[in-house]
Amino acid sequence: MSDATRRAEEAALQSKLIPLADYRTLLGGEERLSDWLTVDQAMIDLFAEATIDHQFIHVDPVRAKAEAPFGGTIAHGFLTLSLLSRLAFDALPGVEHTRMGINYGFDKVRFLNPVKSGARVRGRFKLVDLTERAVSLQSAWDAAIEIEGAVKPALTAHWITLAVLSPPQD
Repeated sequence: MSDATRRAEEAALQSKLIPLADYRTLLGGEERLSDWLTVDQAMIDLFAEATIDHQFIHVDPVRAKAEAPFGGTIAHGFLTLSLLSRLAFDALPGVEHTRMGINYGFDKVRFLNPVKSGARVRGRFKLVDLTERAVSLQSAWDAAIEIEGAVKPALTAHWITLAVLSPPQD
């Protein structure tokens, strides 16, 4: 990724920061949706390379069509899960004075429907818990990744994130 691309992404992130008081109002509020994202074979292949998971249902369209029940290749479940970060970037604001965001973990993840190569997905997020500490903010999200045209989502998760905040200035 080029320095210009990194700077553009950082600027986009900075433009989405809101005051903590406004962030608090998200708790128990409406669900927030990301933009649609296409999960294509190139993305699946790159993930297979990164994770050394070359199972044919992911990387061999001819064999997957002939032998798997999905009609072709599907994304790795962990690829789909990892897209939560990108989809959240589209859908969710950050909090002003955040120095960094960290994945804290998941209480529950369920893979409910495979994402076929070429499918479009989007994230659905609802803030269900918020814990404030001196220099951090822990947010718990009910999250889902929906597949365009499908009744069941690809996955559901209870996702916990941590925003590390700059110390208050006296």
